[in-house]
Amino acid sequence: MRQSLSRHPHPSKKDPDLHRDTLFHSLVSSDIKYMEPRNNTHILEFFLLGFSQDPSLQPVICGLFLSMYLITVAGNVLIILTIISDANLHTPMYFFLSNLSFVDICFTSTTVPKMLVNIQTERKSISYADCITQMYFFLIFVELDNFLLAVMAYDRYVAICHPLHYTGIMNRRLCGFLVLVCWIVSVLHALLQSMMVLRLSFCTDLEIPHFFCELNQVAQLTCSDTFLNDVVMYFALVLLAIVPLFGILYSYSKIVSSIRAISTVQGKYKAFSTCASHLSIVSLFYCTGLGVYLSSAVSHSSQASAAASVMYTVVTPMLNPFIYSLRNKDVKGALKRLLGVKL
Repeated sequence: MRQSLSRHPHPSKKDPDLHRDTLFHSLVSSDIKYMEPRNNTHILEFFLLGFSQDPSLQPVICGLFLSMYLITVAGNVLIILTIISDANLHTPMYFFLSNLSFVDICFTSTTVPKMLVNIQTERKSISYADCITQMYFFLIFVELDNFLLAVMAYDRYVAICHPLHYTGIMNRRLCGFLVLVCWIVSVLHALLQSMMVLRLSFCTDLEIPHFFCELNQVAQLTCSDTFLNDVVMYFALVLLAIVPLFGILYSYSKIVSSIRAISTVQGKYKAFSTCASHLSIVSLFYCTGLGVYLSSAVSHSSQASAAASVMYTVVTPMLNPFIYSLRNKDVKGALKRLLGVKL
């Protein structure tokens, strides 16, 4: 009886070796769980590296971008007020132009103010929620710019190629419908891209070599599989960028054919002058946007891509009011009446 009891220890008595092994395995398993990729988006912060890490250049960069931002806002607000105040500008072309000016203000306001705040506070961080929000609105306004330029090209096509039917075709209902469609498609596209980013997990290396949360730059930081995101991104690029560009090129091919058919030089000049400003903005927008992707593809430098993106995110919205005010006699006359000064 005693021997059997000695072979079977009392249940309450702990084996030291067994306790040590159990403790070791629990510590190892907890370390393994900690090392596994996790979705830490509820505590994430991204770091926007901007253009330069040199502290002596920060005041120069801040002053330059602040000046460009103020000029952009003031110039586009002035264009909107001029179109609203002058009855002669209550036409489809200037209706689309006022919408473009409003979008340009919002477009620039999604990126530049945050960068200026980071420079002033000497902090480069942006929260996960703010980064996704910035990306969402940036995508909305860049697509709106793209669509509105295509709609304005169609407006010029109808005005030059079908002048007798222009008033009937480009009525208020159609103009409002076209702008509404632009907004709906842009919002849905931005929502889709943002939802695709939300499914990604971010674990380490959260530095973005840019001055704002750009979609491609953020996607490169993930530790998840981005195949589906890449498919959606490039499909949307082809559908929402190439199609409007093709529409613009088609419209201007018809416009050029119609202008060549005009017999008088004065008639050709008058027809061309009505779309010269829009053609300048289209060229500036697409050339700078294409330059961003070409520079990043050739140099593989994120800093070069960030510098190139300044052209279509800041410089183009800033130049649009000057292009339309300096190259358009109707806008110049309306500005003269609005400001009461000789331009």
